[in-house]
Amino acid sequence: MDEFFEIEIESLNLDGRGVGQREDSKVFIAGALPGEQVRYSRIKSKQHREVGQLETLLHPSPDRVAPRCVHFGFFKGACGGCGLQHLDATAQLTAKQQVLESMLWQIAKVRPQVLLPPIDGPIWGYRHRARLSVRYVRCRDEVLVGFHERVRGFVADMQSCAILAEPVSDLLMPLRTLISGLSIRERLPQVEVAVGDQAIVLVMRVLDPPNQDDREALLRFGRTHNVSVWLQPGGPETVAPLDGNADVLSLSLPEFDVTLPFAPTEFTQVNHQLNTILVGRAVELLAPAPGDVVVDFFCGLGNFTLPLATRARRVIGLEGSAGLVARAEEAALHNDLARRTVFTARDLFDWRAEDWIWLVDTYGAESLDTDNKNRINRVLIDPPRAGALAVVQALADTRVPPKRLVYVSCNPETLARDTAVLVHQGGWQLRAAGVVNMFPHTAHVESIAMFEPPGL
Repeated sequence: MDEFFEIEIESLNLDGRGVGQREDSKVFIAGALPGEQVRYSRIKSKQHREVGQLETLLHPSPDRVAPRCVHFGFFKGACGGCGLQHLDATAQLTAKQQVLESMLWQIAKVRPQVLLPPIDGPIWGYRHRARLSVRYVRCRDEVLVGFHERVRGFVADMQSCAILAEPVSDLLMPLRTLISGLSIRERLPQVEVAVGDQAIVLVMRVLDPPNQDDREALLRFGRTHNVSVWLQPGGPETVAPLDGNADVLSLSLPEFDVTLPFAPTEFTQVNHQLNTILVGRAVELLAPAPGDVVVDFFCGLGNFTLPLATRARRVIGLEGSAGLVARAEEAALHNDLARRTVFTARDLFDWRAEDWIWLVDTYGAESLDTDNKNRINRVLIDPPRAGALAVVQALADTRVPPKRLVYVSCNPETLARDTAVLVHQGGWQLRAAGVVNMFPHTAHVESIAMFEPPGL
């Protein structure tokens, strides 16, 4: 027989679950919101931690709202693509800001001198990138296309999606019909979606080659729905358009008159509107002058590098992937910014103090800084979830620090860890920080922070 407990929810964790305290145990309950009194049953219990199943809302939060998507929920079969549709959008931002502040204090023992206003934008239809899982259900003779279920991990039975860009949401049911009629319907596990300014690409992951009828059906689907169909029979290097004609995907940054071409499997932010605002905020915080030399760590395709190059004397883009470096160089040529940019492939997870010295010695002399002719003035860091520990350690140890550093983070825990290194090891100051609502209705916390070295 199930045992039930009552608890008050105090906060949300990084997964978006409500957190409360019962006796000496932290309790985590999906679907519960801060300020709510709930009754729950215990699912798991281990070392002062419990996972609970929400049974009854005794006192709902005033911030609780009705979810927009019919597939959202915390029951068997509910889609797991987003987890906070039951929380008011403004309250979601507040919760994410609290997560950021909490991580900075708990891990780094630091509070930003200024809390930046959240970077916010459209909260529905914002996803321009997605990996949709595909499953043929033999007992129902039916194909499912969508995100995984929250509870069981199966592919959710979705007819639409409120957070996908509307043209992509409208394709879910036609895709199910298309794949149902293919001979390889059981050998097509994934459809990767990439939406550009002028085109939509669907990359079909195929474990067996499609036959001629399959190819004709896929091409007909593309013509009917005005999308480009690509196939991926192996690794990312095997991706190619089915008809041999590659639609050009691009992402525009109109404030800087920059356009970034990209391939459908290359990383770009999923939320194009928010990316436009984020890039503008990052450049504003970094504040490069026309004579400055800037370094962009983890530059990728040049999302920040090229806009910065319209403001600075020179921008050096560093990236671990030689392929991305080549693509960034092409983008610089495309935007007539090749003379203001340099791209180099380096292992940024093995960055050392001597690498920073090499960078300063190689490019610092280009600076027009009258105080020190041999310096790099500004640094931007935009790392993956693992953060940029090696890079910030080198910056904390250097005797020739830049005047300002802007850090764009997709993980508040690693941002806080790296902040601790800069502040406590290098004497830097955290001048400002704030959240970026890149993924509305999810618990994902993107953020931006600005640092200055000792003496400024």
